[in-house]
Amino acid sequence: MLKPLKKTLNHMKVNCHFDHFNINVTDIERSIEFYKKALSLEPAGEIRHPNGNFIIRYLKASKGDFRLELTWLRDHEGPYELGENESHLAVRLDNDNYEEVHAYHKQLGCICFENPEMGIYFIHDPDDYWIEILRRD
Repeated sequence: MLKPLKKTLNHMKVNCHFDHFNINVTDIERSIEFYKKALSLEPAGEIRHPNGNFIIRYLKASKGDFRLELTWLRDHEGPYELGENESHLAVRLDNDNYEEVHAYHKQLGCICFENPEMGIYFIHDPDDYWIEILRRD
């Protein structure tokens, strides 16, 4: 358990950036195909356990260094229980083509929630992880 920070503790500036985010998947090839089709993510590395216990595949967008880590665990059976939290990934479009991308995702059948008032929508992957789609800044 984390100890509460002492009020007299000096603050340190930690220079960092997000490197990757992991999600566990039930079918790694199906997930890779989804992320390639839906978001044009490309392979960016792989780790395989010598005994086949797990496979980790990294995907990344054409811009930036952040990677999505897909982990397949051999001994896990059935779908993952994602709970009731609202954690999700978010991608911001680099081009001003929100409506075109929205129509494409609608065609793929992967839109799971829309909030037109906020100008956002969510797609979900084969394991039901949600990805928020944001307009270009």
